[in-house]
Amino acid sequence: MYMSRISRKKEHVDYALKTGQSGQTGLDDIQFVHQCVPESSLSACDLTTSVGGLSLSSPFFINAMTGGTNDTMGINDQLSVAARESGLAMAVGSQMSAIQHPEYRRTYSVVRKNNPDGIIIANLGAEASLQDAWTAIDMVGADALQIHLNVMQELIMPEGDRDFRGALERIADIAENVDIPVIVKEVGFGISRESFLKILETGVAAVDVGGSGGTNFALIENLRRSEEPLDMFRDWGLNTAQSLLEVHSVNSEVSVIASGGIRNGLDAARAIALGADAAGMAGFFLKTVTESGVDGVLDAIRQLHRQFKIVMTALGVENLTQLQKVPLVISGATYHWARLRGIDCRIYATR
Repeated sequence: MYMSRISRKKEHVDYALKTGQSGQTGLDDIQFVHQCVPESSLSACDLTTSVGGLSLSSPFFINAMTGGTNDTMGINDQLSVAARESGLAMAVGSQMSAIQHPEYRRTYSVVRKNNPDGIIIANLGAEASLQDAWTAIDMVGADALQIHLNVMQELIMPEGDRDFRGALERIADIAENVDIPVIVKEVGFGISRESFLKILETGVAAVDVGGSGGTNFALIENLRRSEEPLDMFRDWGLNTAQSLLEVHSVNSEVSVIASGGIRNGLDAARAIALGADAAGMAGFFLKTVTESGVDGVLDAIRQLHRQFKIVMTALGVENLTQLQKVPLVISGATYHWARLRGIDCRIYATR
């Protein structure tokens, strides 16, 4: 199991780079209503936001990717430098390997070493105990903790879990007993309204919808299988737009993070307008850092901010709260999904 977990982390990174992102997020079905007299200015745009009580200088953050092996430590090393220089929050990958094998703690703790004053988010799976959570938080001096949900990935994974009972109880125990915000995150299969309502009962501070359209872990785990293929599940789940509509249909004070194949500032703005408070990006930054290093990531962040501000200025809004209230039209397969699920898209078009 030791070598399996360690080698699996490197394989996940290699396959994520090889397979890329599908781009089928549903966000292309979201169209803003153009405002030809916006009475706005690019210089007036305020990108600050709040997630689970944490104040962020940008709606973008570097979402959970990796750690736990010597081969992947360099990724966390470079991304944490970029996070420090840009002021973006950063989440590490699942820390369970370092909890079980402390010699790999440094592959995660390097993030806090490089970025002593930044916002760092720890990460564990839903199988984690309260003691695991305390260890993970201490390992990186975390400001928040992600607990990721990846049922379909585990079911396809040759060595994955097959029993998911008790997850909500464990999450509730952690949320009640740690002194930082807890974020529940899907890894690319989305969150439905029914699941969101269950998650709310655990008392977490935020939910990351992690919709399909980005890194496809069903595809990756199938590529890793040498036994019976399960390729029929490669398109399983809700995409990012569907997930945001599902979650936004529930009246809740819990912060919402959009992730899953967000490619640029326009995608992020669409996600915010659908009710998200921030946009997490993993595959985008993984590709950028491996191809172009820290400087490439910093250039990409500047471009994301510029693109996002262009959208805000064109729509005549100065902050994210205003962006969440602009009119937009939902069409295509996303509209069809919403209609069948009882979500009234006219609310978005006429606000």
